[in-house]
Amino acid sequence: MKVILLCGGLGTRLSEETNLVPKPMVRIGDLPILLHIMNIYEKHQVNDFTLALGFKADVIKEYFLNFYALSNDLRIDLQTGAVKYLRESHKSWNIDLIDTGLNTLTGGRLARLKNHVGNETFMLTYGDGVSDVNITELIKFHKSHGKIATFTAVRPPSRFGVIEFDGDQVTSFKEKPQTQDGWINGGYFVFEPEIFNYLDEGDETILERRPLEKLAEDGQLMGFKHEGFWQCMDTLRDKTYLNKIWQDGQAPWA
Repeated sequence: MKVILLCGGLGTRLSEETNLVPKPMVRIGDLPILLHIMNIYEKHQVNDFTLALGFKADVIKEYFLNFYALSNDLRIDLQTGAVKYLRESHKSWNIDLIDTGLNTLTGGRLARLKNHVGNETFMLTYGDGVSDVNITELIKFHKSHGKIATFTAVRPPSRFGVIEFDGDQVTSFKEKPQTQDGWINGGYFVFEPEIFNYLDEGDETILERRPLEKLAEDGQLMGFKHEGFWQCMDTLRDKTYLNKIWQDGQAPWA
């Protein structure tokens, strides 16, 4: 099954990093967050990726053009230019890198890929969110209900700790627990090709607004409830947090 990764946004809330690279190329540990996301799918034998590019598309293209060399140890003979790989690591991935416009919005990027996707079920997610969602179970859930669209519903961590009192005495202290206030869209979608019938505003289509709202009105949108880990990388605070848990060996998606 093909996976579309939305990689074209400007990433303005993470401008400290995105002045240099597009957000999907911001590193968590020694890998761009985009690679972390692709590895999540690979663990479930999904390895056919389409990257919907836009802002700084050349950076992502150059990375994957040089991926084999960057991912391996090598010896270079400067006299002949010959390259010998000393330690080879292999990814059995197929990656299509497609420019979907600099200012195109999320639904518009998907709409531009209609002919590329064809008449098949496919997946889609954002290029800035990691999770330990079970992709195999997500696909199974989607196939079980027969609707057009499934998204992964998540409860993100609270930005602040939660304290419970009995009078002035603290009875419970939880440092940044998972919020219980409700579910939000965590990405990790599965779509039938009929989704393209809902993308009728061209490049200005915002997937998360009218298309998903209309799918819900039509009874064609289902939520796969994921109680586990999910975290997007919207801000420098998010990036710092993700790097810390990665470096500490506590990254649930790894």
